[in-house]
Amino acid sequence: MSPAFGAMEVEHYSKGVLLEPFVHQVGGHSCVLRFNDKTICKPLIQREHQFYETLPTEMRKFTPQYEGVVSVSFEEDEDGNLCLIAYPLNGDHDNLENLDNSDCEPKSKLLRWTNKKTMLLENEKISKEWVRQHRKEEKMKSHKLEEEFEWLKKSEVLYYNVDKKGNVSSQFKHHNPWSMKCHQQQLQQMKENAKHRNQYKFILLENLTSRYEVPCVLDLKMGTRQHGDDASEEKKANQIRKCQQSTSAVIGVRVCGMQVYQAGTGQLMFMNKYHGRKLSVQGFKEALYQFFHNGKYLRRELFESVIKKLTELKSVLEKQESYRFYSSSLLIIYDGKERQEVAVDSDPEDLEDLSEESSDESAGAYAYKPTASTVDVRMIDFAHTTCKYYGEDSVVHEGQDTGYVFGLQNLIDIIKEIRDDSSE
Repeated sequence: MSPAFGAMEVEHYSKGVLLEPFVHQVGGHSCVLRFNDKTICKPLIQREHQFYETLPTEMRKFTPQYEGVVSVSFEEDEDGNLCLIAYPLNGDHDNLENLDNSDCEPKSKLLRWTNKKTMLLENEKISKEWVRQHRKEEKMKSHKLEEEFEWLKKSEVLYYNVDKKGNVSSQFKHHNPWSMKCHQQQLQQMKENAKHRNQYKFILLENLTSRYEVPCVLDLKMGTRQHGDDASEEKKANQIRKCQQSTSAVIGVRVCGMQVYQAGTGQLMFMNKYHGRKLSVQGFKEALYQFFHNGKYLRRELFESVIKKLTELKSVLEKQESYRFYSSSLLIIYDGKERQEVAVDSDPEDLEDLSEESSDESAGAYAYKPTASTVDVRMIDFAHTTCKYYGEDSVVHEGQDTGYVFGLQNLIDIIKEIRDDSSE
């Protein structure tokens, strides 16, 4: 951001920024929120925070850009609707100079998310009868929410519409089902703790989907092991079981979530982690094929870019001494809306956005806009990452993360198989 960051923007942020649902979250259990168009935020976990502040330079191109920490409070508007508001950390106004908040929602424009906060029940003016009725309604709504989550588990592949502006819409109040699930759980948890705690730290990260009109997102759980060194015996056994019952144990990677644009119907297809766990190796390959298929044809032009980036990432990770990325995910993202062909003899105004690469003679009779077919490959979720440089970890590993590298190589091989089979 320019050093001439205006006083109005600073004042705007210092009053608080409304955090909105991040509709392109397709996996993970941690709540991800939209800070602005280019920035998301999620609850701060100390180990993940440490990773982002100390990660090796060569890994930065394969992770979201870290943009700092904010304080998030659990509040309600005058109508009693719940919301999450982000504020600068005490005395940490330097963060403001590094953030573009021109498109943030101000606190005054509150997004209505869910039920009234239970702290209202402490108001002495409210009758006991109303309190009993309110608690009954809250309990009923809580049970209904649990039923919805159970339904989500059973409805493992869903379709929902995309409007003309690229926004997602469905029966889930304009959120995809997984983002709705994570938001409801986060709000419920914070509401239950509201009497004891109302301030939380969240980390700010680059929104990897911001450059795409209709992001197609594949979330892959990487590695042959998912439990961290600090996991309880119960957690360890649970994670080992999930790996053994999925493709994780066999090929070191499994589907954790996916959304892909269907050009024929104008819908997004969503696949959740419960479906991903059930896939065989052949089913995993079919899911990857589906991710690169827009309902009409296979997006073959994406293969070389994604293979190149995955190969480069594998080379980087092979050189990382002692890192273990347990339970980490890998995102593959591309735009469901394809780039438009533009004739080279078109009006100059139609060509001013073309890159040097796209205007090369090899493009033939047409040149293309540069960004729409860009594929992004990024590692995310480092809550259980460990490294000998962290110091306080009781277990110190040597060498590369062989389970993660094993999964990457198998992923590369399967995508190459899809590419080769489709060209026959």
